Amino acid sequence: QAQLVESGGGLVQPGGSLRLSCAASVKLFSIYTMGWYRQAPGKQRELVARMTSGGSTGYADSVKGRFTISRDNSKNTLYLQMNSLNPEDTAVYYCNLQLLPLIYWGQGTQVTVSS
Repeated sequence: QAQLVESGGGLVQPGGSLRLSCAASVKLFSIYTMGWYRQAPGKQRELVARMTSGGSTGYADSVKGRFTISRDNSKNTLYLQMNSLNPEDTAVYYCNLQLLPLIYWGQGTQVTVSS
């Protein structure tokens, strides 16, 4: 079993930045594929960014060039650096770990982009 705890969300003005963190209590953290998803009100949850155990990354088109996913295996922590935020980025952001068939989710952290 794993426990994921996200932090770093909050209210930010358009054009601002935030860094989300996801601390994972799980064995062998480094072998998991990890990702960030988000869900805006009235919309389906969507993939924002993903990083494999080998370090390969992938991003949603809407965040490419603005968001950066990274991980620190020594700290069992996943990060999402978000720059040039706009109101369309407002959502609850969820951390995800996968080593199929195992899938773990965090509880989510709210990000609100508003002036």
